[in-house]
Amino acid sequence: MVEGNDNNNADEELLGDPEPWEAWESRLVGICLLLAIAGLVVLGWLINRFILD
Repeated sequence: MVEGNDNNNADEELLGDPEPWEAWESRLVGICLLLAIAGLVVLGWLINRFILD
């Protein structure tokens, strides 16, 4: 089934303009994910070094 332009325009109207803090919020999520991955690596190394040795 092919969607018409009317349906796409209606979806865009419902979404509206992006919030002013959207870019900042996206950057914050990315930083948090990087910190979580780095924390897992560091904790894995510490466990391997001091507990499993």
